[in-house]
Amino acid sequence: MAIASEPPSELLLEKMTKHQKLAALLVMMGADSAAELLKVMDPSEVEQVSAEMTKLGLINHDVQQGILKEFSDVAVRASTALRGGVDYTRQTLEQALGLFKASDIVGRVSPMRTPVAAMQQIVDMDPRNIANLVKAEQPQTIALIISYLAPDKASEVLALLRSELRETVVERLASIAPIPVEVVEKVVEVLNVKLGGKQPRALNQTGGIKNAADVLNSMDKNLSKSMLINIEERNPELGQAIRQKMFTFEDLARLDSASLQKVLR
Repeated sequence: MAIASEPPSELLLEKMTKHQKLAALLVMMGADSAAELLKVMDPSEVEQVSAEMTKLGLINHDVQQGILKEFSDVAVRASTALRGGVDYTRQTLEQALGLFKASDIVGRVSPMRTPVAAMQQIVDMDPRNIANLVKAEQPQTIALIISYLAPDKASEVLALLRSELRETVVERLASIAPIPVEVVEKVVEVLNVKLGGKQPRALNQTGGIKNAADVLNSMDKNLSKSMLINIEERNPELGQAIRQKMFTFEDLARLDSASLQKVLR
């Protein structure tokens, strides 16, 4: 039968009503963000969505991604039309998608993008080549470069660095603030000497505690655990903040009912 060839997750997503999708999205957003969204909904909508939330079973990864994609497309159009602001769009997407994905989407649709030619070349490089390029740089410089990479590629680069260096880089990445354009330009000048020029493509910097957590989550579990322990010994407050952000949907799925209720309060 033709229907058997379609992935079950896609079939489930196609069959979901708008209220079921919204209910799933609220669960994925977490209690605090969901509560804020419920405040601005009509009472009748709140009742319908709440009813659907009580019926939800396990939301598998593919369905989560499908719902998030639908929401992100709508959020970009709606928030830009209503508020006309890139910052508001970014904040909205960060709530649902996380920092890296939000930055990637805003970077593709926003007219306020800064082309960083050397960073484009780094993004397209093999992780081992990136590691060789940055291994002699200062930790803050490496953190800046890694902040332009997707978490999975960033984790591969970190794994190739010296152990004491990669822990320092994660600390710098977690505490990195938006870098002034002139500072980025100076880094780009140095990289251009090593890499040569290339046609610019707009990229967006990520960084901060959430980005550091995403990178550690993408690494080998034993390695990331060891790194986090060492970071917590040097900087307990920062280490704990990173650990909290490393909590994932998979962690929630492993909790018992009583523990899950504590998390959602």
